[in-house]
Amino acid sequence: MTSSDNNSPEQAGANSLAVGDDASDSPCIGVCTTLYDEICQGCGRTLGEVSNWVFFSQKEKDSVWKRIRADGTAMRFQRQAKENT
Repeated sequence: MTSSDNNSPEQAGANSLAVGDDASDSPCIGVCTTLYDEICQGCGRTLGEVSNWVFFSQKEKDSVWKRIRADGTAMRFQRQAKENT
């Protein structure tokens, strides 16, 4: 892979783990922790939602996205808030 490959349009969402962009299919930002409860502090999903994400329909995924955005306490949203200030 050359350095020019890293900037291709197909790679535009490649940083979604680092920045938590909204274009990503998954809310995961690669900071997985469920200390003290069953909610991932990185993305805001439950353990069941994380482990079954690949099997969810688009409607189910949209429902989870809606809930975690409304809650807004996951690290992914804290990062986005910092970037937008």
